[in-house]
Amino acid sequence: MTNTPWQPLPVRLGHAEPEDALYEGVPAHLYGPLVGWITIRVNEPTMRRVCRRLRIPVNSGASAKQQLVNQAHDITLLYGVDAALHYGTFTYDALHDLGDILDDCGSAFRVNDTNDGLEHRVDPAVREAVTHAITDALAQPTSGSAGEHLAAAWTAAYGIQPDPVSAYSHCIKAVECAAHAIVEPNKDRATLGTMLGALKSIPHKFDLNIATAAGYADPIEAPRTMMRLLWDGQTSRHGKQTPTRPETLEEARAAVHAAATLVQWYVSGAITRLP
Repeated sequence: MTNTPWQPLPVRLGHAEPEDALYEGVPAHLYGPLVGWITIRVNEPTMRRVCRRLRIPVNSGASAKQQLVNQAHDITLLYGVDAALHYGTFTYDALHDLGDILDDCGSAFRVNDTNDGLEHRVDPAVREAVTHAITDALAQPTSGSAGEHLAAAWTAAYGIQPDPVSAYSHCIKAVECAAHAIVEPNKDRATLGTMLGALKSIPHKFDLNIATAAGYADPIEAPRTMMRLLWDGQTSRHGKQTPTRPETLEEARAAVHAAATLVQWYVSGAITRLP
C-alpha cells in the first residue's frame, strides 16, 4: 500500500503526460457514480427536501431520488449532492465514498471541511491558511464576528454556487471586525473607511511585527495599503448615477485571501496599538 497518487500506466511508463484538468460539470464518467451515491446514501426525506429547494416537482408517492436523477442535467446533479450534504446526516463511510468518487473522477469540486456542502478545489496549503485565520478569529473574543464573516466569504467565493458580491462584502466585514479593537476601539460605528483614516492620521500609534524597509513611510504602511485595496476594490458598495458593477469572482477570491491575511495579522497580535 502506498500513499502516492495513482497514475495511469501510460503516464508511469512515460508515454503520456499526467492529466491535470479538472471537470467543472458532470461528465459521463462522473454521472453514474453520483447517481449511485445518491441512490444508496441519501434517504428519501432528505431528497424530498432537496427537490423542494431545487424546485424539482415530486408527485405524492413518487421517488424523489428518481425525480432528481430524471430531471437533473450536468451541474444540477451536483447541486443536488450539495443540498443533500447540507440537509442530510451522513456516516463517515458515506462521506468518504463521495470524496473518493469526486477525487477519482477528477471533479473540480470536493466535500468541504465541515461536510455540509461542496466547494471548488483549492491548493491545500492555501485553504489551510484561510482555515487557520478563521479558527484564530473565532477563538479571539475581541475580533467580534470576524471568523464567521471570513468563513462566509470563503463559502460564497468557493462554494458550488459562488456569490462574488456577498463574498466581497463579508471580506470587508471580517477585516472591520478583526481590526476594530485595535484601530478604533472607542468608535462604535467604525468602518474600514474610518479605520483607514485613523491609520493614516496617527501611524505612529501602530506597529507591525515585520521589519520594514527604510523606504516605508511608517511601519503600518503595508497593512494599510492592503486595507485600502480591499476598500477601493468593492465596486458594488454604493449606488450612483452610473451603473453599479458587481465584483467578479476573481476579484472576490483575491479579496478572500487578502482579508484572511489581514484578519490573521490583527487577531494574532502581529499588528498592535502602541501606548
